Amino acid sequence: MIYFDQAASSFPKPNEVIEAMVKTMNECGANPGRGSHKLARQANETIDSARNLIAKWIGCRDPKHILFFSNATTALNQAIKGLKWAEGDHVITTSLEHNSVRRPLEFIKQHYGIHISYVKGQSDQESFIKKFESSITDRTRLIVITHASNVTGEVLPLDALIQVAKRNNIMILLDASQTIGHIEINMEQHNIDMVAFPGHKGALGPQGIGVLAIRQKIDLTPLHHGGTGFLSHMIEQPDTWPERYESGTLNTPGIAGLSAAISLLKQNGKGIVPRETMLINKLLRGLQDMNGVTLYGPPPSNNRLPIAAFNIKNIPSQEIAMILDSHYNIAVRAGLHCSPLTHDTMQTMEQGIIRASLSRYNTEEEVITFLRAIEEIVIAYEEF
Repeated sequence: MIYFDQAASSFPKPNEVIEAMVKTMNECGANPGRGSHKLARQANETIDSARNLIAKWIGCRDPKHILFFSNATTALNQAIKGLKWAEGDHVITTSLEHNSVRRPLEFIKQHYGIHISYVKGQSDQESFIKKFESSITDRTRLIVITHASNVTGEVLPLDALIQVAKRNNIMILLDASQTIGHIEINMEQHNIDMVAFPGHKGALGPQGIGVLAIRQKIDLTPLHHGGTGFLSHMIEQPDTWPERYESGTLNTPGIAGLSAAISLLKQNGKGIVPRETMLINKLLRGLQDMNGVTLYGPPPSNNRLPIAAFNIKNIPSQEIAMILDSHYNIAVRAGLHCSPLTHDTMQTMEQGIIRASLSRYNTEEEVITFLRAIEEIVIAYEEF
């Protein structure tokens, strides 16, 4: 199969990731932080080593502020719901957000009476930034932004938006679900307060592991309460980090796999245009030349994600995805991509969008095969 659904979950995984997970399960499958015996200590050391690696990788001062969750959605929920909200507080976000941001925000809107401003995404970044700035009120407490759209691959002007936030003393939460492993993130250099990301997308790690990184101590109410492995005599959740936010048994194999994936990413060096970016640009240029194909999002460039969003005529996107799967053995994602506001902005709510997303393991031959398949589909529908 040609797998062009990398924005949903990367596949295949590097052998080093699989080996790290299997080794952890075979050699130190004990409960981390829940015992003083050798296997429990080894499991705990695996997790501590991963915290240190991730903290250095993303510029987080304190490894104890690297918090592990089951996915980025839970990490975002902890960041958003964990803040102490008061009626009349205000949040600014964008129309490009995933439901993992929108739904927690709507939840606190209903429960605490906060106000939310959704700034519409647009190609004119200067106007976009001005709209952000004009949305600020004296009750604005948080700006939540996706680093890049999971639908179109558009990268938001992060530095400019952070400057707007910091000029107004507003906290920034970055959803890096699509960009982690593809675009460098440094919390200290960029002055980002909180970053959430999954292990299984651009980082090429396993499913079932997500991270919330917090640059400095922010008093969040824990999303979950329970066993933390120590201070068990206390009725209340302990105040120590990271235990305060990590009740229950952590996913040690998943953390080991993520650590191995990040170690591989660090070997690639900085400032290099990822090969998947070059491949997506070739794919986009091929689609541009086809009559009947409508493209969405930014044009080919080095400052975009390896995502191509398009439609064929007025044909339902799900129909095209099924044809690609059943007749060509090509996997893509179609529909609303858990980001309905994006589709509302682009007026594609009824048709949805076909999304082809690539990773470093895809090939030029696969891109050529994909373009031939799309061309055949376009010709076939012209004959009806």
